[in-house]
Amino acid sequence: MKIKTFYCLFIVGFFSVSTYSQNVKLLKIDQLNERIKNGKDSTYVVNFWATWCAPCIKELPHFEKLGAEHKSEKLAVLLVSLDFKSKLASNVVPFVKRKNLKNEVFLLNESSPQEFIDRIDPSWSGSIPATLFIKGSNRKFIESEFTYEQLLTEYKKL
Repeated sequence: MKIKTFYCLFIVGFFSVSTYSQNVKLLKIDQLNERIKNGKDSTYVVNFWATWCAPCIKELPHFEKLGAEHKSEKLAVLLVSLDFKSKLASNVVPFVKRKNLKNEVFLLNESSPQEFIDRIDPSWSGSIPATLFIKGSNRKFIESEFTYEQLLTEYKKL
């Protein structure tokens, strides 16, 4: 009986892990900058969002579509949640799983919003959604919600 229970638990555990492989990692601004610096030949689209932000949630599928349709172009779409670190397991991970997000998802692990906001872009008021486009030395920061067409246009401008 114990062996049957063990196998049953093993199979349930295996399938629940294998059907969901997305991992939300904590990220510091220095780590983000290092990641971008090490990928000089890539284009980065870094979207700042939160699970409680309706416009952010509305535009997330556009970032998923951009990442999927242009992955052969050395594009990295990074989704950086600004939810509180304490909400990682209770809100962010379940949200990412429920929405089946395929792009890399991070939770920003910084304590001072004004400091990280200025380090992303000095013009940023702090509102979200906000997106940073980077290709080589070209950087463009846009503090606005995107339609897919607008997102694609900004991506192609780089």
